[in-house]
Amino acid sequence: MLLDLSEEHKEHLAFLPQVDSTVVAEFGRIAVEFLRRGSNPKIYEGAARKLNVSSDTVQHGVEGLTYLLTESSKLMISELDFQDSVFVLGFSEELNKLLLELYLDNRKEIRTILSELAPDLPTYHSLEWRLDVQLASRSLRQQIKPSVTIKLHLNQNGDHNTKVLQTDPATLLHLVQQLEQALEEMKTNHCRRVVRNIK
Repeated sequence: MLLDLSEEHKEHLAFLPQVDSTVVAEFGRIAVEFLRRGSNPKIYEGAARKLNVSSDTVQHGVEGLTYLLTESSKLMISELDFQDSVFVLGFSEELNKLLLELYLDNRKEIRTILSELAPDLPTYHSLEWRLDVQLASRSLRQQIKPSVTIKLHLNQNGDHNTKVLQTDPATLLHLVQQLEQALEEMKTNHCRRVVRNIK
C-alpha cells in the first residue's frame, strides 16, 4: 500500500533535500518529540537561526516529516512500499535511505504513542429493554403505537454510565440491519487486512 501525499505535504517535505542528512535525522527526532509532547516553537526558531531560514519553513518540514512517519506507522507499510512512496518525491538515494531508516527505527514507538493518544471509548456492559404499546387514547379509540425503550449500561475508565434510548420498532429494525451489514463487511478480506494493520 502506497501513501497518497497531498501537494501541500510534498511542498513541506521539499525542504528536506536542501539540508544536510544530520539535520534531517534531527528533524526526525523532533518529529517523534512533537508526537510525544506537542509543538515547541522555540525548537523551530533555534533550528531556523542555525539554517538561516524562517521558522515556518522548519515547522512545515518537521510537520511534513511527522505526517509521513505517522501515516506510514499507522498503516504499517512495508519497507518496499515506504521506499516507493518516498521515491515519488524525487529525493536523492541517500535521503530516501535516511527516511527509511527513520521510519524503521521509530515505527514501533510512533505506534505506541498513537495508541496512547487514542480516545478511551465506553464499552458495553449490559442492556435492558422494554416494549410499550399504546392501544388507545382519549381522542383515538383504536390506535396501535409501539415503542421500544432501551437502557444501555456502559463502562468507561471503571465508571458505569447508563443511557436510555427510545425508538419505534421500524427504526430499531433498520438499525439492526445496518449493524448486521457492518458485521458482514468486517468478514471481508479488505477489512481483515485493515484491522490486522491497525493492531
